[in-house]
Amino acid sequence: MSVFSGFADVVDQLADALHPLFQGASVAVAIILFTMAVRLAVHPLSRAAARGQKARTKLAPQLADLRKKHAKNPEKLQKAMLELHKQEGVSPLSGCLPSLLQLPAFFLMYHLFSNQEIGGEANPLLGHTLGAAPLGGRFHDALADGGLFGAAGLVYVALFVLVAAVATFNYRRTKQQMATAPATGAETPPGMGAMLKFMPLMSFLTLFTVAVVPLAAALYVVTSTTWSAAERYFLYRDMPPTALAAAV
Repeated sequence: MSVFSGFADVVDQLADALHPLFQGASVAVAIILFTMAVRLAVHPLSRAAARGQKARTKLAPQLADLRKKHAKNPEKLQKAMLELHKQEGVSPLSGCLPSLLQLPAFFLMYHLFSNQEIGGEANPLLGHTLGAAPLGGRFHDALADGGLFGAAGLVYVALFVLVAAVATFNYRRTKQQMATAPATGAETPPGMGAMLKFMPLMSFLTLFTVAVVPLAAALYVVTSTTWSAAERYFLYRDMPPTALAAAV
């Protein structure tokens, strides 16, 4: 049995358990619950990443001194910065782990709903829908089948509205954080200024992802993005925007 066949069986069994409550939407609900389980599993790493980012923020004055001291020697600067992180027990890469560990789950979902066959047999999950929209279909399929306000198109409209609401929340919160930046006293590292200007708009890129991936993968992305917004609000609410940029 391939990993994709095994994963399909897990989704199918979870959907069977949910069917009495959710009927035809049971597979879609199973995908949402699976996504939440993945995010819950990596939440301890997200908390550790937040603690690490707060520790790195406290190192900002020392890092600024190192940049001035080794401004003409990038290799020595890099070595000194790594040594400082090591001394303080802080990993510069810890914030990447939660995102990296979610990628296999997303690609499994993408592959599972992008192929007509799984393990040499017909893919049984492609026949399931969310409303009138097939979980293996894409936004352009919905547009071709009734248009934006057709039965399938309205499913995507609902997802776009949810993503836009989450992105707007992130945008406003980030702008508020940036507005208080002068009061933090934190020095902005070189190149961070451009990132801070672009960062409030990054959440809106999820709209493009939802539009091009299979609906099942889009459900994964929307659920994960909504979880991230809530998680980051509670874990990073007291941090300055420079730290938030590094945590994206």
